[in-house]
Amino acid sequence: MKMTMKRLVTVAAVAVLAAIGPAAPAGAAPQDDGIRARVGAVPGMRLLGERPGADGQTVLDLAFRQPADHRRPERGSFEQRLTLVHKSVDRPMVLYSSGYDLGSAPQRLSEPATLLDANQITTEQRFFGASRGADQDWSTLTVWQAASDHHRLVTALKQLYRGAWISTGGSKGGMTAVYHRRFYPDDVAGTVAYSAPNNTDDRDDRAYDARLAQVGTAECRAALMEVQRQALIRREAMTQRYGRWAEGQKATFGTIGSADRAFELAVLRLPMMFWMHQPADGCASVPGADASDDALYAWVDKVTLLRVYTDQSLRPHTPYFYQLGTELGYATFAAPHLEGLLRHPGVQEVRSYVPREIPLHFQRGAMADIDRWVRLHGRSLMFVNGENDVAVAEPFRLGWGTRDSYLFGVRDGSHHISITGLPPADAERATAALRRWAGQAGVSRG
Repeated sequence: MKMTMKRLVTVAAVAVLAAIGPAAPAGAAPQDDGIRARVGAVPGMRLLGERPGADGQTVLDLAFRQPADHRRPERGSFEQRLTLVHKSVDRPMVLYSSGYDLGSAPQRLSEPATLLDANQITTEQRFFGASRGADQDWSTLTVWQAASDHHRLVTALKQLYRGAWISTGGSKGGMTAVYHRRFYPDDVAGTVAYSAPNNTDDRDDRAYDARLAQVGTAECRAALMEVQRQALIRREAMTQRYGRWAEGQKATFGTIGSADRAFELAVLRLPMMFWMHQPADGCASVPGADASDDALYAWVDKVTLLRVYTDQSLRPHTPYFYQLGTELGYATFAAPHLEGLLRHPGVQEVRSYVPREIPLHFQRGAMADIDRWVRLHGRSLMFVNGENDVAVAEPFRLGWGTRDSYLFGVRDGSHHISITGLPPADAERATAALRRWAGQAGVSRG
């Protein structure tokens, strides 16, 4: 897709938290308003546990019963996992999703929840983590089904939290928030989507190649192309190290096929991963042609996250790649500078990541439908992107029918950006819009 390897394994939690901002500062003291009993009494809701949050907040671990198929609810159900950071039923509620599982990172507040001093619901997506039924029908993993999960959850909890609702997320989570709005536009008062790709035609990846040809300086782009060449020229030394590491970790390459295929795929995706996750001054770290094999391998491993291509890392993210191969799409990158060094035609295709027994049938109209809604009917939407982020080479765009919506760019920003990282005038404008959506116009929070 016009999307990324982000969120595979540990980088996922780190990247998404970075994208949505820092933990919340001290705000209004949480109310002891019997929230445990009140949330637990919501039909379909199950209280799994409670743990302390920052600044004395109540953090509840919950499971909400969802139909496996919203069109045919009689066909069974599953429990969608979520967490609730509760401050007060009188405060706004932020609906946050990474687009994946809940992860193991401590509960933190998204940037919108911090700016609004709001409650926050964090959702795990269907088929990820523990949010899956015993009988997995892959055909029910669609953006509409996931949006319908959010719609049922919002409808149920609005009986308690009657203030304004805001949705948000970074990368795939930002996409998830937009998809929810497309099908249920009135569930929330506003949406903030960070670093959200918008793939409207999976057959055309020219925007990604064009972004890679423009981002950064000519010297840095040349250095990245040369490091790709060196990695493949020294393929034997690189894959020996990769294989020894995998053997030590008892990691395997059954899905992708071999360590050699996995390494070639990682090298092809290296420039995108570099611009997504490295700081603006990261070009100084690119090894030259005289770097030792050990130094070259260590740098490639750090930038491309070689561990993510193993079966053990791919398995929990199979739903992600299934979505890329059925609706979201996936980018492949042209690499004429690597001519004569590549061995595995087609290795960049999303099929490489998905076990062969899982069918992939791409729905070409799915993302075009979302894009069309944003441009013709979208309202109270905010898109925040990093200038250097190749993942958003095809971003969401506002159209003649879009209302009360904003598109902001963080100068020299990567995939990990925030409203507070915008130029001051833009940050003020974005914050004012967010507070207005939440019914806090004119309210200042330090």
